[in-house]
Amino acid sequence: MGVTVDEFLAMLDTLPETEQSGGGGGSWVSLKVHGKGFGYVWEKTETVGLKTTLDEQIALVSERPDVFEVQFTTNQFGWVVVQLAKIEPDELLELVTEAWCLTAPKRLVEAHEFGSLYDE
Repeated sequence: MGVTVDEFLAMLDTLPETEQSGGGGGSWVSLKVHGKGFGYVWEKTETVGLKTTLDEQIALVSERPDVFEVQFTTNQFGWVVVQLAKIEPDELLELVTEAWCLTAPKRLVEAHEFGSLYDE
């Protein structure tokens, strides 16, 4: 069980047009698609922050507070911090894909989802 920072960053290769940029004096990496953020990576603490729906944020934190914690909320989104050492790779890939889908332009999401039908 568990995912390394490098394994997480490799997952991003499955999400088209994902951009990574350093921030906070190099203490974190911002994840964006078309200039809009959907996640953060903190290598030092081996955690990631991901955009979710408010309902998903509440469910994740309530069900497994040892893995997820509330990062912050905005008007319509909740963000969670994920402990990489305590999550299965397939679950993390699903969560980062959902965060990307909440942020990416609709045409890009549709193209990605259509393409993934042929990848199976």
